[in-house]
Amino acid sequence: MSSASGSIEESNRYSSRHSRCGMGRGCSGGNWSGVNIAAMVIGFVLFWPIGLVILYWNITGRNLKDLPKSVQEQWSSVFNATKSHENSNGENSVFDEFQQTQYDRVSELKEEIKNRARSFKIFKSDVKRRADDAEFKDFMSSDRSQKDDK
Repeated sequence: MSSASGSIEESNRYSSRHSRCGMGRGCSGGNWSGVNIAAMVIGFVLFWPIGLVILYWNITGRNLKDLPKSVQEQWSSVFNATKSHENSNGENSVFDEFQQTQYDRVSELKEEIKNRARSFKIFKSDVKRRADDAEFKDFMSSDRSQKDDK
């Protein structure tokens, strides 16, 4: 009876392994599409740590399209953690308010400069249009006078 229970346990392990990996497909454990393999090879050619990251990403079975978003999230979480750690080192809250006020003032100045640049561009095109219009009217009046002379 113990041999029967042993074979049942082996059968259960076998069936759970194949239900996870799929019957007849084998268990490759990753996302090995042609695009992912090509990206991995290109990553190794350009800079080998990139290739290693893509290899790890493929082995874990994730989609390569999700890699840039994940890297960006990790980068921003590390950066924000460092920034919040710096702020908790006892900086002065009055200084923080002053600094934010200065940042706001600078952004307002940048916006004002952009608006003035747009206005000046419109003004220049208007001036050019009027100059072209005057030049065309001069041409038309001189063209008529030449016809009258003939």
